[in-house]
Amino acid sequence: MNPSQDEKERIGVYVCHCGSNIAGVVDVEDVAVWAGDKLADEGVVVSRDYKFMCSSLGQEMIEQDIAEQGLTRVVVAACSPHLHEKTFRGACARAGLNPYLSELVSIREQVSWVHTDKQKATAKAKAMIAGGVERVIEQEALEPLKVPIHPATLVVGGGIAGIQAALEIAESGSLVYLVEREPSIGGHMAQFDKTFPTLDCAACILTPKMVDAGSHPNIELYTWSEVERVDGSVGNFTVTIKKKPRYVNEELCTGCGICVEKCTRNVIDGEFEAGLGYRKAIYTPFPQAVPKYPVLDTENCTYFEKGKCKACQLLCPTGAIDFEQTEQYITVTVGNIILATGFDLFDARRVPQYGYGRLKNVFTSLEFERLSNAAGPTNGEIVLRDGVTKPESVGIIHCVGSRDRNYNNYCSVICCMQSLKFAHLVKERTGATVYNFYIDMRTAYKDYDEFYQHVMEEGTIFVRGRVAEVTDAARRSGEEDKLIIQVEDTLAGRQRRIPVDMVVLSAGLEPRRDAKQVAHTFGISCSANGWFIEKHPKLDPIATMTEGVYIAGCVQGPKDIPSSVAQGAAAAARVISRINKGEIELEPIRATVDAHKCSGCRICNDLCPFNAIVWHEDEMVTEINHALCQGCGTCVAACPAGAISGTGFSNEQVMSQIEGLLMFEQPVDLLAMAV
Repeated sequence: MNPSQDEKERIGVYVCHCGSNIAGVVDVEDVAVWAGDKLADEGVVVSRDYKFMCSSLGQEMIEQDIAEQGLTRVVVAACSPHLHEKTFRGACARAGLNPYLSELVSIREQVSWVHTDKQKATAKAKAMIAGGVERVIEQEALEPLKVPIHPATLVVGGGIAGIQAALEIAESGSLVYLVEREPSIGGHMAQFDKTFPTLDCAACILTPKMVDAGSHPNIELYTWSEVERVDGSVGNFTVTIKKKPRYVNEELCTGCGICVEKCTRNVIDGEFEAGLGYRKAIYTPFPQAVPKYPVLDTENCTYFEKGKCKACQLLCPTGAIDFEQTEQYITVTVGNIILATGFDLFDARRVPQYGYGRLKNVFTSLEFERLSNAAGPTNGEIVLRDGVTKPESVGIIHCVGSRDRNYNNYCSVICCMQSLKFAHLVKERTGATVYNFYIDMRTAYKDYDEFYQHVMEEGTIFVRGRVAEVTDAARRSGEEDKLIIQVEDTLAGRQRRIPVDMVVLSAGLEPRRDAKQVAHTFGISCSANGWFIEKHPKLDPIATMTEGVYIAGCVQGPKDIPSSVAQGAAAAARVISRINKGEIELEPIRATVDAHKCSGCRICNDLCPFNAIVWHEDEMVTEINHALCQGCGTCVAACPAGAISGTGFSNEQVMSQIEGLLMFEQPVDLLAMAV
């Protein structure tokens, strides 16, 4: 039990060495002795240091002191609360102390990692612990918020990560709504020929999963659809899905393909065939598409352009063509959401010196995937733009748009292995001389480096150096009618001009063009590069800061197929565990509005990054949705009437912490020491 207001709190202080992370800069033993001596009047009855406080022995030390010393408050000086606050709260709870009567002071991230002067760092650690002690005295016993979980799940994105997540959840017996904006599920993987490093047929791996997802009784598939709106919070999201008109009645269509066959309009396929092939104005993206129903392209349909034709409707044996179809809006309720909306390929036209779009035999990596695919526009024949000539020499340029300060600083993960796969396919199918131009070879995962060794043994020539230019301007004999790759060979230490027949640009991965808009719809955030931000990059890479919204695959950052599948399965496992529990416990650190003080100014309404603030027009007051609120405090700081308070961050707690920082016996210039 907690002592009465007249009794002094009994506080335990525990200072962690964190190996040498903290102890290498802070005199941890001195800090622990100081806290026990100088803060005794504030209620500190025990003060200890330990090598690894987060270990089982460190936690047992805290639990034992709570039981034997009758501690009513605990202060742990260690690492960031993001990392181990939950750990130490658990130790307190096991000992019978309310977990919210503990305080974690970050002397690793905020002291040892940002200072080199041991004396000043030790002084700052003491000041921060004093602030933590004063703050913990004002803390209140809290109880977690319990929220029931609706058993249905929304998966947005029908690529391999989304399909994997949907199937895992569906197999557990729960309903899944799988939403895909394209006419078919499958994503980018459906466009590939082989997958590295095993060279499995991409379609052979993917198609069975697509069929399973399309026919599973627990999966409701919405293709050619987009999520329009998301309301509610974890456990009870209300989602509005916009289903675009296919102009094909799915209940009547058998997928026979007669409408496609009889359509008189040929259109360049700039989506699935990457501009190398043609499709009809009414089409299915590829033969194995799921669902099998075609979609009508109104921008290129003769009927929608001129009001004539209707050949597809007249010749359809089941009367499935419906030119009067309109958008449909479907509302579903789900408990959790998984975002797996994938990536966009870097537009190689943005690197004009490589000549894509200007020099006819410069291809992108996606175009090469379609060239090498047996179901592609050339039936797997690797040829030049004339559709006939096989190249005798091919240059493959890595890192196009990646690892480049002019475009994207980050590595796109898949480019090296993708380029090695291309080199193998060119060798296998044409016998051409292949040059791979790379900055650094990154083949980090299982069997990847072995594949690299195999490609070297096949005779691929590797040139280390960033390509400066691809040109068709011949300057030497043998360069006529060739593409010349100008590059600094950093291993040879000289400039080289290498003539080739074909250039393949291994383009990097970028966030989807509408990633920020999608993030806003679902109440999550994007990084500076545009990828969705995870809750923790190491300990929780699938959750987001919005409870109930998870991410999988390349929405989090560039990754290969195995990693995307693993993350999709991991997100599904998290969702399944919540569904099985039936409810979840949320942090009680939330903002609350005092309706009597609220003036209805609505200043806070548009500031909440988690869309947790609701305005009641009839009562002219604001209310906080506790299931959405993350306790960031933005609304608390903005409210001019002081009507909003933050649990766990009351004025009394914050002011007490400041007083504790300032009570340190030596003058400490905290601002000067801060980084």
